[in-house]
Formats: sequence, C-alpha cells, structure tokens
Amino acid sequence: MYAGTYSGGQWFGGYRMKAYVLINASPGRALEVAKKMEGVSGITAADAITGEYDVIAVCEAPDVNSIGSLIVDKIQKIDGVFKTVTCLAVK
Repeated sequence: MYAGTYSGGQWFGGYRMKAYVLINASPGRALEVAKKMEGVSGITAADAITGEYDVIAVCEAPDVNSIGSLIVDKIQKIDGVFKTVTCLAVK
C-alpha cells in the first residue's frame, strides 16, 4: 500500500489506514460522546447510532500503530466511553 508523506503532524497523499470504531457509551451519554469526537484529529466522522453499539467513529491514520494510538489516547479517554471494538477496513 502506498503510504504518501507525513510532515509536521499532517498526512499528505497516498492511502491511509481506515478503521470503524464501535463504541459502547455509558447509559444516556451516546450523543455527548459523539459530539466530543467532533474536530478530533484522525476522526473523520462520529455518529450516535441504534443497535448493539451506541456510537460509530470513522478513523484514519498513516498505519495500524497510529490507529491504535488514536483509539487508546483519544477515544478511550473521552468521558462516557465504556468499551470500544475496532474494525479495520480492508479496501
């Protein structure tokens, strides 16, 4: 996979790793959790959803390790996040 260039904290060109993060939020906090993800670098979308999970986030980063760091350092530290499940996109 072509990796493009990474400079000054920004990713330019090429392909990126993409992951869907399924999030269980504390009761009654799904909308708040989704809102707190707005504008976070590496999170391209976050929506409160219905079903088994409460929020889904779309994340992009240069590599798998960066996806992991984004989840551990940013998403899991958001107040109201109870559990995450990560699904890496393969195409």
